[in-house]
Amino acid sequence: MHPEPRTAWERVQLARNPARPKTLDYIDGLIERWVELHGDRAHGDDKALVTGVGSFGGRSVVVLGHQRGSDTRENLARNFGMPRPEAYRKAVRMMEVAEKFVLPVICFVDTPGADPGMQSEERGQAVAIAGSLYALANLPVPVVVVVIGEGGSGGALAISTGDRILMMENSVYSVASPEASATILWHDATKAPEAAEKMKITPPDLLEFGIVDRIVAEPPDGAHADAETAIRSVGTCIQTTLEELDAFYRTDRSYDRDRLLTARAEKYRRIGAWHEDRPQLTEVYSDVAEA
Repeated sequence: MHPEPRTAWERVQLARNPARPKTLDYIDGLIERWVELHGDRAHGDDKALVTGVGSFGGRSVVVLGHQRGSDTRENLARNFGMPRPEAYRKAVRMMEVAEKFVLPVICFVDTPGADPGMQSEERGQAVAIAGSLYALANLPVPVVVVVIGEGGSGGALAISTGDRILMMENSVYSVASPEASATILWHDATKAPEAAEKMKITPPDLLEFGIVDRIVAEPPDGAHADAETAIRSVGTCIQTTLEELDAFYRTDRSYDRDRLLTARAEKYRRIGAWHEDRPQLTEVYSDVAEA
């Protein structure tokens, strides 16, 4: 890991770096026999969120992930990684596939937030996000979430209600952007660096609060500096996490539905609860994984 602790604002800048590996890069590096599936069977397909099935570590999995662009043309095509309602309905469709065929779900989170435009609101953005949250919370298969860049607001939360949440070392996960928070608090977006510090949106803070379960190490100069190593590190952590979840919940060819859903619900009920002597908040681990 980086020898000197980075500030929250420095991590925000690294999380937003356009050269940083994106969901499709992780899929290319980790998922074999990948088949992308499109559309919500109601309105259309949204390229800001990719979904599909493939093989990871010798097992079939469902994969969901926000996808930003690498240049202006691709960002426009993918709406800068901001999903519209059809993206979340597509995600729910894939969750149903995961339940039907008893497949673990891997979610890659990297979005500044859900699309806030008028057309998205007209097509039921809030309901679509709520539907995705509900479906994921009640999904009777293991769900592993990896925040690979910027995890912003409900747009990120809609596919991150998992059994285990992993965060890349230089990713952020927050209810709003530092710029938006600075504008709300001080009416001054230039105070975003100060807001980022106060919001506690970095992996060490969120690990301490019990919101995330593991920090995935990055190359010293960030994931974009050595994408192959960063992707391999993520793959190792996902594999370890799935094996641990198997040990807890696997029963022959299925999973112990009641035990899995109860543990998931308890995980999120603990978040925000204050204890003078804080208990261990993660069921399996709370260490930092080294590459």
